[in-house]
Amino acid sequence: MPVERGERRRRLDATAVFTHLEAVVARRGLREHVEIREACAGGCRLNGPNVSVTIYPPRRPGEREDHVAVGWKTYVTSLRSLDCLARVIDDHL
Repeated sequence: MPVERGERRRRLDATAVFTHLEAVVARRGLREHVEIREACAGGCRLNGPNVSVTIYPPRRPGEREDHVAVGWKTYVTSLRSLDCLARVIDDHL
């Protein structure tokens, strides 16, 4: 699948999925708000790659960081159904 919409299709193994998702998060300046993990969430026996996305709210100036997630989703064998890998991030923001 393409990493971003409009890019060429490429074969991505589990390591590449993780690396490219981390890069998408970094390019968009979302490191404080988005955490990517390799995960199986009960689907460990299924063909991967499997990835979990956790979304954290933005902090207001002077607020302490609490890392209480406001959203999350685990993609277990469903990445192939997406039009591009960046959709994993787009769907949560």
